[in-house]
Amino acid sequence: MLEVSALGWTVTIGVIVALLALDLTLGVLRPHVVGFREAAAWSIFYIAVAIAFGVVFGSIAGWDFGTEYFAGYIVEKSLSVDNLFVFVIIMGTFAVPERYQQEVLTFGIIIALVLRVIFIAVGAALLSAFSFMFLIFGLILLYTAVQLFRHRDEDPSVDDNALVKAGRRFLPITDDYVEGKMVTKIDGKRMFTPLFLVLLAIGGTDLLFALDSIPAVFGVTEEAYIVFVANAFALLGLRALFFLVKGLLDRLVYLSTGLSIILAFIGVKLVLHWAHKDLSESVPEVSTPVSLGVIIGILVITTVASLIKSRKDPSLKAHPGSLRAKSEQHADK
Repeated sequence: MLEVSALGWTVTIGVIVALLALDLTLGVLRPHVVGFREAAAWSIFYIAVAIAFGVVFGSIAGWDFGTEYFAGYIVEKSLSVDNLFVFVIIMGTFAVPERYQQEVLTFGIIIALVLRVIFIAVGAALLSAFSFMFLIFGLILLYTAVQLFRHRDEDPSVDDNALVKAGRRFLPITDDYVEGKMVTKIDGKRMFTPLFLVLLAIGGTDLLFALDSIPAVFGVTEEAYIVFVANAFALLGLRALFFLVKGLLDRLVYLSTGLSIILAFIGVKLVLHWAHKDLSESVPEVSTPVSLGVIIGILVITTVASLIKSRKDPSLKAHPGSLRAKSEQHADK
């Protein structure tokens, strides 16, 4: 079991808060249109920081835990790319001006990080108290994988977001983006801008992705510390990655298929782990190095196949996938 001292937690959280403050400064206090070169530089920076942390962590804690960290980081990074698909849809639906997109993304990342901390704490407590939670988490991932594969060529509907529905129904909303503000006053009346609705939409999306990503990363490690840092470093690079790959996302036509296979694989791994612990030690388990290899292999094959397919047929457009069919979404309205 991994033992992390209070000093270790303090230093880790301090580094993450410092990086978050840097992201907040770039995205909110200095709103501007992010170019490809800037997005590439910051993406490389955040990935380098995540790798450097993994190397230091593996050297100190041992490479068994180091391998678990890198496996968790890759899982979360791959799921975050699918998250970016939905962010692109939200930004397009609300026609968010480019100079304000950084602000929304940064706040969205903060919300996602807070939600993940909560879910990590709850998930770790449940797994520690009830071993059958490995089975529950595994079944959740298997269900998610099946649904994502079934609706892999669909886009989630922003209009069906419960928070957006509530915001439109109960809040006074302005027609325009008022200088990037979320709340303003018009004729002495407090009004919310469309940017606030965008934040609600991203917050609701973050909640759904947290429900899937936390069980997924617990599938490669049982250590709450590793789950936390893997999520944190994957999320911290999300703002820059959004501007870097948003023009390439349409070409990743098999991404949702690849993610559904990864989620199914981790779901099976969790079920086998539960069976090994609670039923019989003769039930085989999937090791972390094997998991890491399978996940990387699926991502590489998915990416290469997507680029080949989109080059042969440029009219194809990638979709993030949905957990519900469009007919089911409209029936709920």
